[in-house]
Amino acid sequence: MEAVARLRNLPTSPRKMRLLADLIRGKDVEIAMNTLKFSTKHPSVPLEKLLVSAITNWKVKNEGVDIADAKLFVKTIFVDGGRVLKRMRPAPQGRAYRVRKRSNHVTLIVDSRVNNIVEEVSEVTAE
Repeated sequence: MEAVARLRNLPTSPRKMRLLADLIRGKDVEIAMNTLKFSTKHPSVPLEKLLVSAITNWKVKNEGVDIADAKLFVKTIFVDGGRVLKRMRPAPQGRAYRVRKRSNHVTLIVDSRVNNIVEEVSEVTAE
């Protein structure tokens, strides 16, 4: 059973966040946590908190199942653009340049490798 966690309106550009999302996509949870913990990019801290939140959501949905036995992994992670704050910066000769302060939305889905294998085997035997 998969668990979802969402992070909305994080004031970082989606392009910078996608670089981190690509690093942890499809990885085991332990490897993803270590990757984010030791990353020097500034959005790694909120992304690490989001991963912890997704793991906690998975624990709530699957009471009585041990995390070590479940072999959790990052099933899906995607980054969408959020709201854009438009600001003006003074420019030469009385002009103004537009500055776009971007934000993003991150959706992270964590799932168990053990459940996926059992479901696939049951589908094959049912046919």
